[in-house]
Amino acid sequence: MNNMTNQTPPLPRAFGGVVPSLCLKAELGPPRSECGVGALIPWADRLWAISYVSSLRNSGIGTGLYEIDENLQMTKRPESRTGVYTNRYIHTASNQLIIGPHVIDAKRNVRTIDALDMRITATMEHLADPKNMVYMLGMEGEFYEMNVHTLECRKLYALVKELELPYVHFKAGYTCHGRVVVADNSYDNEEFEGRRNAGVLAEWNGETWKIIERSPFVEVTGRGVATPIFATGWDRASALLYVYTSGNDRWTRYRLPKASHTFDHMWSTEWPRIRETEHERFLMDHHGMFYELPSWTYGNRIMGLRPISTHLAVLGDFCSYRGMLVMGYDNASPAHEANRFQGEPQSGMWFGKLDDLWQFGKPAGWGGPWWKTPVKADEPSDPFLMLGFDKKCLHISHDAATNVLFTIEVDFLGDGSWHSYGPKILVGSDGYSHFEFPDGFSAQWVRLKASRDCTATAQFYYT
Repeated sequence: MNNMTNQTPPLPRAFGGVVPSLCLKAELGPPRSECGVGALIPWADRLWAISYVSSLRNSGIGTGLYEIDENLQMTKRPESRTGVYTNRYIHTASNQLIIGPHVIDAKRNVRTIDALDMRITATMEHLADPKNMVYMLGMEGEFYEMNVHTLECRKLYALVKELELPYVHFKAGYTCHGRVVVADNSYDNEEFEGRRNAGVLAEWNGETWKIIERSPFVEVTGRGVATPIFATGWDRASALLYVYTSGNDRWTRYRLPKASHTFDHMWSTEWPRIRETEHERFLMDHHGMFYELPSWTYGNRIMGLRPISTHLAVLGDFCSYRGMLVMGYDNASPAHEANRFQGEPQSGMWFGKLDDLWQFGKPAGWGGPWWKTPVKADEPSDPFLMLGFDKKCLHISHDAATNVLFTIEVDFLGDGSWHSYGPKILVGSDGYSHFEFPDGFSAQWVRLKASRDCTATAQFYYT
């Protein structure tokens, strides 16, 4: 007689990479909230997932910590807590995973950090004592250090006060090159109309805080001291990619297309990430577009950044697990009383191959260096991505009382070698013009110059 207890359970059914039995759900409340997949990571022979609700207190019930084995059998851990948790971090010195408010050792023993009553969005390496301590960042700007052995926590800063922010919605943090970098994506109609400026990318050297850019940012990461720091955000004009390179000790701002304006609001950008999904290769999810992102720079420049596909998914996290690409979603949210047509808070996971992403929506988008932006004569704009799109056109306008000549420059090597392209574009007083690039024309980056001071708008449309 076969020993039925030792039989391997059958794999659950999947539909187009979606496994319904691995859907994470929250209870009906009250209150009813969302149930997004906040973090995914392989650890100790399991895939770990943690889900989140919309806010820490009185925000929903039923979310928690889950482990999934190689047969795609899921178990909800009894240590689960309801809250907002999107942090994942391997503390290599102690060989522990920190995910949400939990610390998990190599034998899958789970401890819970009782001292942190906050929406945890990032865990970061400690500057002074990385073997024993980490930093923990909360969405409201709480900045703690924590002992990974005792789980004792000490509050260092309230960033809402330290950075003098009118509103806070912190999303990510990362430590490298002797600095801690944090990202806040606060943005709604007040930012669009210029009445408030709450989003921020900031860094701390262990003593003082410094603001890098006052725009909404959603992600900051890297892969060690030999590589740059990447931060993603946006403003009215385009999506943003900031890159810190240690070779010249500076941040460089690049601009990318927006694949959809549905990602502009701070609540709609939860939580686009940059992850190493294949060995030493980054996959970047940014403003509705997946990209190949080289993790290395040459001559302190980013070369070969290329779009893969577009999507409308709200992706909390993604990772590699047993040869598969796994993506965790925020699918269906009642949003308390805002959505009367959604009953049960739930979010699924997608299992597939990295190459499947090329079968998603074809790369397309719009954006540019200027949106009613004060421009100085002969001062080049930020570089805007050109590589990887089909049809391309440019729309230009300005408010000057006389004609303005605009010059198009391209960097086809990606090394900062800029060359004038085509005829200069003459735009009449307080006027508008457009330029269509020939089919098949491309370069890695494009930028613009104006012949005189003005307030200008320049937007590229890639279709």
